[in-house]
Amino acid sequence: MTLSPARVPATGVRRLTTTLYGYAFLDDFVLLYPVYALLFADTGLSLWQISSLFALWSVTGVLLEVPSGAWADAVSRRRLLWIGPLLTAAGFALWVAVPSYGAFAAGFVLWGAGGALGSGALEALVYDELDHLGAAGRYARVMGRARAARLTGTVASLGLAGPVFAQGGYAAVGAASIMACGLTALTATRFPEHRTRPETSGDRWAATLRTGLAQVRGDRAVRGALLLVPAVAAVWGALDEYTPLLVRDIGVAEATVPYLVMLIWAGVTAGSLLAGPAERLGTAGFAALLAGGALALAVGAASRSPTGIALVGLAFAAFQLAEVLADVRLQHRIDESRRATLTSVASLGTELATVATFGVYALLGTRLAHGTVFAVLAVPYLVTALALVRTRAARARP
Repeated sequence: MTLSPARVPATGVRRLTTTLYGYAFLDDFVLLYPVYALLFADTGLSLWQISSLFALWSVTGVLLEVPSGAWADAVSRRRLLWIGPLLTAAGFALWVAVPSYGAFAAGFVLWGAGGALGSGALEALVYDELDHLGAAGRYARVMGRARAARLTGTVASLGLAGPVFAQGGYAAVGAASIMACGLTALTATRFPEHRTRPETSGDRWAATLRTGLAQVRGDRAVRGALLLVPAVAAVWGALDEYTPLLVRDIGVAEATVPYLVMLIWAGVTAGSLLAGPAERLGTAGFAALLAGGALALAVGAASRSPTGIALVGLAFAAFQLAEVLADVRLQHRIDESRRATLTSVASLGTELATVATFGVYALLGTRLAHGTVFAVLAVPYLVTALALVRTRAARARP
């Protein structure tokens, strides 16, 4: 039987989204997430050493982000999406096999490399496949649901981390995390990829990078959309790494930490599902979203209570939603041939700002409580919200 023209795109979209949601879920179904900061501390590392590991993770991304994005525009994006999780699995294996500062550092380099291969490649593959099917207008909704699937994986891992850790310690949660990475790589091989890739040459990735940066310099709308991504994503992405320490600082037992961290990520998951309707937010609404998130973060973290942790979850939900919307704005403004490249340039800005945030956190954290540091780091979001309002007002002037 021949499928109708309307049926073929629907089938294609279904295959793409089913694979995407499964990939996103498994990619963050990592039982090490809520406890690896505790693993570092229990191994005897200081706050400065822990922060240096997080910074090394981001520096790895900084060095590899843009070259891997340009590479994804020149070769198979699907291939990069299954190689990345295997590198991450190797890093986790090092952590649980030989826990030490050197092993943690090597693991973060492998994890950073794996993340860089997927960053830009995933967004570009999804957008271009939807465009191929005549469904590019669904990108915000699809990626919002993908973020929700990713966060559902995080929440599920947080829920399981407690009992698994209680039964088998760090070795058990590490083994489960390695298995999840293997399943992520297997799922990535199911992605469709219809993009016609240009003939590769020795300097193909460099040429792609040059033309992409030329578009950023010459187009103010692209430049603004690109800068908005790190402005939204960096600080809360760095704070995420310290949430187990923030939770433990309110006086709960270590076995309770994963459950309160799960509360935070449950809120973030719910926020991701609003990406489709929230795409209609204008600049003023976007600024209000950031300002509201900043207020919830500051009040919640400073209160040092379970209720405050719920407010931190609300703030993270707002920032996650804003991050999805910032990505949507960027994807709508760039073309297919440079999509992964410019998405990776935005991610590079995020990584650089994240490294800076880790440094600020380590500096402030030696003298202040974790809740106070979280409250201080809400300020950049207020600054970004104010900048958006001023930009909107400037454009409105005759």
